[in-house]
Amino acid sequence: MLKIEHLRKAYGDKLAVDDLSLHIRPGEIHGFIGHNGAGKTTAIKACCGLLHFDAGEIYIDGLSIKEHPLECKQRTAYLPDNPDLYEFLSGIKYLNFIADVFGLGRQQREEQIERLSREFELHDDLAQPISTYSHGMKQKLAVISALMHQPRLLVMDEPFTGLDPKASFLLKQKMRALCDQGAAVFFSTHVLEVAEKLCDKVAIIRRGRLVVEGTMEEVRGQDSLEEVFLELEGEHA
Repeated sequence: MLKIEHLRKAYGDKLAVDDLSLHIRPGEIHGFIGHNGAGKTTAIKACCGLLHFDAGEIYIDGLSIKEHPLECKQRTAYLPDNPDLYEFLSGIKYLNFIADVFGLGRQQREEQIERLSREFELHDDLAQPISTYSHGMKQKLAVISALMHQPRLLVMDEPFTGLDPKASFLLKQKMRALCDQGAAVFFSTHVLEVAEKLCDKVAIIRRGRLVVEGTMEEVRGQDSLEEVFLELEGEHA
């Protein structure tokens, strides 16, 4: 579903991502782990077509993101770590705007907005301007907008930040349900316990380079993911 081949991205003299290769298959929840500045967000933005890269290739559902950017974006949903919403709009107008972007018909958008907004307990606030929302409410709105068109690939950068425990639990359920339907999920997180319980596979990146990648059992062995991460950080210090 998502194939990253020898991705390279530099900012001036700083190499943010260095020869990164990953393959996230349909049905997989794939965690992306690394310290601040490791290159996670750069790689994620490149995968979503938001950032040009210097070398390598990215494929979504078999399509090159360089050659078919629009088709790739139609198959993808991206949830950034700090969603930049149009705060002058009301919640419902924003969701309808997103529905227009992805070409959702009237019945589908109404059903999705009704169901998801009630599940995430935002339905009664949709008429209010986004500028009046709390951080957690804005995060819920961004999650709903990402799920509405039932993406083939869900890419998220620290998605649980700002969500209350109930919303976090619901998002985890939605991630697994998408994968059960043949989609794939690729997300970064600092919460290693979440990755350990949720992910089918995990990749650890350090200074732009892949350190280790595989199933949770392959990466973790007999240790916790936290112990493995700290040990690898120590080895590469």
